[in-house]
Amino acid sequence: MGISDIISLLGGIALFLFGMTLMGDGLKKAAGEKLELILYRLSGTPLRGLLLGTGVTAVVQSSSATSVMVVGFVNSGMMKVKNSAYVILGAILGTSVTGWVICLSYIEGGGSLKTLLSTATLTGVIAVAGIILRMFMKGRTQRNVGDILMGFAVLMFGMSAMSGAVSGLGQAQWFTSLLTTLSNPVLGILVGAAFSAVLQSASAAVGIVQALSVTGAIGVSQALPLLMGISIGAAVPVLLSAVGAEPKGKRTALLYPLSCLIGTGVAAAVFFPLNAVFHFPFMNAVVNPFSVAAINTGMRLVMMLLLVPMAGLLVKLVTLLVKEPPAPEMQGPEIRLEERFLSHPALAIEQCRVVIADMGKGAKKSVSKAARLLTEFSPEGFESVASLEADGDIYEDRLGSYLMELTARELNEWQNAAVAAYLHALTDFERISDHALNLAENAKEIYEKKIVFTDQAKSDLAVLSAAVNEILHVSIRAFDGDDPAAAATVEPLEQIIDELCDRMKARHIERLRRGECAYTQGYVFNDILTNFERISDHCSNIAIADAERHEPGYEAHGYAKNLKKDGGEAFRAAYEAYAARFVLE
Repeated sequence: MGISDIISLLGGIALFLFGMTLMGDGLKKAAGEKLELILYRLSGTPLRGLLLGTGVTAVVQSSSATSVMVVGFVNSGMMKVKNSAYVILGAILGTSVTGWVICLSYIEGGGSLKTLLSTATLTGVIAVAGIILRMFMKGRTQRNVGDILMGFAVLMFGMSAMSGAVSGLGQAQWFTSLLTTLSNPVLGILVGAAFSAVLQSASAAVGIVQALSVTGAIGVSQALPLLMGISIGAAVPVLLSAVGAEPKGKRTALLYPLSCLIGTGVAAAVFFPLNAVFHFPFMNAVVNPFSVAAINTGMRLVMMLLLVPMAGLLVKLVTLLVKEPPAPEMQGPEIRLEERFLSHPALAIEQCRVVIADMGKGAKKSVSKAARLLTEFSPEGFESVASLEADGDIYEDRLGSYLMELTARELNEWQNAAVAAYLHALTDFERISDHALNLAENAKEIYEKKIVFTDQAKSDLAVLSAAVNEILHVSIRAFDGDDPAAAATVEPLEQIIDELCDRMKARHIERLRRGECAYTQGYVFNDILTNFERISDHCSNIAIADAERHEPGYEAHGYAKNLKKDGGEAFRAAYEAYAARFVLE
């Protein structure tokens, strides 16, 4: 094997790795930017976790990439460690699909049909189709498909270059001697682990083993230990992803190498001693690219089946290995915005939705506490509302910075609409917290000045407070559940609250005219009504922004105006239901 063969081999490896990356990225984009969301939202049960881990890994062509995403899910609090275990076990099997894709590069010409399906013909046709889609089509989907085809073609060229470079190794004495040493299972596993750790890709390492198999010098006794070691070494990128992660994220990252180590260890501890006793005849069989792919898939399937019943034990083991540090004294809310997700906009947006919903729940809590202070004031309650308002400022600052950083990424129309809606929503939730603090200050003024409202004023405020609590509940439920139907019921209630405030102001003026209330009462009463009304307005803004996110491009103010003027049967039904529920006596 001369210097030209070595250069051809390295060039083939480079083309193979680039082609696999290009094809994987194209597959992710063509499958939709919500591929990661599917993995996150639908992996709640063991079976779903296994199937989705396998399927997503088959698409992205990398178990490491899937596992790194899962580490991000757990680190941000979006997924539990136990659920992540099943996804990772599925990823261990899913990465073997690439080996079967590589087998297409070894289809030989012969008859007319085989000639049409030969490597050269297949690669040429795919390359031409890919470059046409990539260079001359303007649609995003067509260009993504072009990337897939071009990546596949480059991968095929890389495999052909590798196979050609090593084709003469079968007659080299040093190569056959080296392979003899690899028949030692321990040595073979160590070499395979080091090989895939350097390449940081199990698929690439398996592809090189397939290329070497064309020499006709590799048997099952050498290929099996190498493939076992490759499954272990591919865990290096996942371990690197845990740097700087929270303890739960580190536990998840540790699940991948532990699963491969235990699965490989158990399989090797059972299989190789049995082979030493019974001398399985198939161990001397010469492998080819197809049999390498079959062995790799079978081995990983056995590992997955062995490890699934042990998932709970694996989680307990990583929990013991990675201790939870003493909880520091919290300064403000715990906000986890995973930086890893910035390269996956769909995940980053989903994460922001979850965090903004938490922010909204805090705002609702502050309004409820402030409303209670109006009738039962306490210094502790006031400080609690002030603390929640400060939390709202922290949420707005952290989320706003994260979303602005996300806008610098390449986003599609849906993602741009979501980011815009979320920027509006977090501002509205922060303003709701501000108005809650204003209400708490109103309550403090009532307490310090010993202001007493009439029974009618107290009754009216109770009705208004209940209506505002309901609109907050509906708005947050609609936002958190990504439910445009629920969001549509916010506007009718906002109109009811406006009408309640107008009637309460008119009643208060009438009480002032009759001398039942003093002017000092009037100022604070009007402030309370204004704050409640503004909270309702911000809930309306959140609902409208949510509707705009689902229908990008429509005019929000025109929507609200038309809805109030002629909202249709659904609007009138919701309006009448709320009108019957929130009545001033």
